Amino acid sequence: MRAHWSPVLVILGATWACSRSVCHREQSTWFQGVFLSSMCPINVSASTYYGIMFDAGSTGTRIHVYTFVQKNPGQLPILEGEIFESVKPGLSAFVDEPKQGAETVQGLLDLAKDAIPQSHWKRTPVVLKATAGLRLLPEQKAQALLFEVEEIFKKSPFLVPDDSVGIMDGSYEGILAWVTVNFLTGQLRGRGQETMGTLDLGGASTQITFLPQFQKTLEQTPRDYLTSFEMFNSTYKLYTHSYLGFGLKAARLATLGALEMEGADGHTFRSACLPRWLEAEWVFGGVKYKYGGNQEGDVGFEHCYAEVLRVVQGKLHQPEEVRRSSFYAFSYYYDRAVDTGMIDYEKGGVLKVEDFERKAKEVCDNLEAFSSESPFLCMDLSYITALLKDGFGFADSTVLQLTKKVNNIETGWALGATFHLLQSLGISY
Repeated sequence: MRAHWSPVLVILGATWACSRSVCHREQSTWFQGVFLSSMCPINVSASTYYGIMFDAGSTGTRIHVYTFVQKNPGQLPILEGEIFESVKPGLSAFVDEPKQGAETVQGLLDLAKDAIPQSHWKRTPVVLKATAGLRLLPEQKAQALLFEVEEIFKKSPFLVPDDSVGIMDGSYEGILAWVTVNFLTGQLRGRGQETMGTLDLGGASTQITFLPQFQKTLEQTPRDYLTSFEMFNSTYKLYTHSYLGFGLKAARLATLGALEMEGADGHTFRSACLPRWLEAEWVFGGVKYKYGGNQEGDVGFEHCYAEVLRVVQGKLHQPEEVRRSSFYAFSYYYDRAVDTGMIDYEKGGVLKVEDFERKAKEVCDNLEAFSSESPFLCMDLSYITALLKDGFGFADSTVLQLTKKVNNIETGWALGATFHLLQSLGISY
């Protein structure tokens, strides 16, 4: 079992009948590495098949069970539906209790057994890819968690491919989320259509991905921020980058100045972003931190923003083109907008960057009124504002489409990986 695994991340369980020893495939994709040797071309007689994918994030573990129907041989199967469920906390919270962490996966795996007909179990692969939460752990501890999860998989009735459990390279999160959103919104179904950029804000990392429209962007962008790939008979050259340590929860620790002190036993980290009365403890990445408000110092938006600004200013690449672009934003962008009533939980909504700043000022300058249920609300909104404006360089007027689902399918990188896999199996429009 390897700690890092960069090829396709969602494996589809189809009605195929071939052995690993006779299954071969050309590798002409944008993924670096080797596709799973257990993958074989789909038997054209199949009509329905399933895929199980676990997304082990820093704040929770999520399962996606996809159902596909292939009506005609040689055509791209139709995504018929998705079953989605999640549990909290994430695997990284069980850093010293790997068996207990794996038990959270077992509960979700039982859901998949209920969702998939028993006749398909043995040919439905199960895969788990961990993201930033496990990337931040010491390698030995992360490996222990992944080993226990793999043991759970081996005891299940599903197909367990080689490298079925591992840590995903952060850059693929952004790329595959971009594919998911633009496929579901119809932008990848034909040539020449305008695409939308994507912003994902997790607990430990954040990603930005878009399709540059100007040659200047390509010329001024660091080479490792650009990735070319083919999909749906088109070639795309994407700008994409994952910033580890710039997720919402990691940013809280950076704002508090707690990252350098390894939990600092007995020390309480204080911030102008927190209410004066607050005295609390918080566990992140297996480390316990004490935090609280400024008992005598300044509080409010101006002082809070100065703290979060130090976390992002000068540390992220700023492509000028994004100031005039539109983006889909999900994960904590969505959650914090819902928490403050800026968008509807079910429907999502459209906001501008300046809307986050306006709400941050309102919350931070009225800490006592807003912080009783969510003491980090001021800090989080201020950080999101600073990340968008001073980190990525967005304009106040940049439009953000906040969504949790598109066409009733969860946003994120899972579906993008699925469709890329279908292409690698020789299925196309």
